[in-house]
Amino acid sequence: MRAVICHGPRDYRLEEIPVPACGPGEALVRVEAVGICASDLKCYHGAPKFWGDANRPAWAQTGVVPGHEFVGEIVRLDDAAARRWGVAVGDRVVSEQIVPCWQCRYCRRGQYHMCRRNAIYGFQRHTPGAMAQYMIYPAEALVHKVSADLPPAHAAFTEPLSCALHAVERAGITFDDVVVVAGCGPIGLGMVAGARAKHPARVIALDPIPEKLALARACGADLTIDPREQDARAIIADLTDGYGADVYLEATGHPIAVPQGLELLRKQGTYVEYGVFGAAAAVDWSIIGDDKELDIRGAHLGPHCWPAAIRMLESGVLPMDRICSHQLPLDDFQQGLDLVSSGTESVKVSLLPS
Repeated sequence: MRAVICHGPRDYRLEEIPVPACGPGEALVRVEAVGICASDLKCYHGAPKFWGDANRPAWAQTGVVPGHEFVGEIVRLDDAAARRWGVAVGDRVVSEQIVPCWQCRYCRRGQYHMCRRNAIYGFQRHTPGAMAQYMIYPAEALVHKVSADLPPAHAAFTEPLSCALHAVERAGITFDDVVVVAGCGPIGLGMVAGARAKHPARVIALDPIPEKLALARACGADLTIDPREQDARAIIADLTDGYGADVYLEATGHPIAVPQGLELLRKQGTYVEYGVFGAAAAVDWSIIGDDKELDIRGAHLGPHCWPAAIRMLESGVLPMDRICSHQLPLDDFQQGLDLVSSGTESVKVSLLPS
């Protein structure tokens, strides 16, 4: 089969490799679509997983097949796998991006997305990803069926949408809240839709690209702001009697968005961080404690949110034809990486290996 292989930073190659063998309790899946996201791009450019970690200079190991947001059709599985996941050959399925160990402290407590093993498709050789014609869903994986009526790229969007919904859950949004979403890429648009589903008082989206602001309005934003051209702080203060926003969801990964969020929030507001950063962000921590007593929360992956994400996609409420802006054959993976890297020419770029 054809597959993209990581040979190091900025050195991904399309190669012929054997179709993986399906072991006990596993499923062999024909990949229909795989999305390219910011973390894929960070791996491609060789950024460290942990700042200053000299023992692991790049996110993705060499020799790995990248790709952690995907959908495919089951072509082979045994009875044990069929019973565990409630699926059969021919079903269209997604798998959550993390493959938990189910033995560590976090897995035993239902926090499987924080699994100590941290095996995520497409980053380590023992969990190859989906930039290939076929892939394996391991026995420990979490698997969900998806409607065959969805276009492949739309079905693969389950992964980023589940991440966005988890961030929304972390925010604890209430009916009276003014919610600000920073960044209208795939995750930010999912946050806008998820926040709107919570029926807060107002959802406000920030982005410097007019086309993405238009998409945010289509996803449920009440107000959109270009922070380069408009004074977001003044606008939000005017809308909130000078208090500031109740919730700030960060999905840009740009260091400047961090102090922006701290400034836009009211006292005792909630900040949720989801962005993938390419550089460290520095802030004056006194605003968090002494000035405002803020709640600062991280969000990682999309635990327990995949069924909701699938329902949202199948409902047709999202403008998926506009969100899934580019679909390319696997041969054009480099063009896909370059499109995502530019940041202005696409929203969600997907590869179609089959």
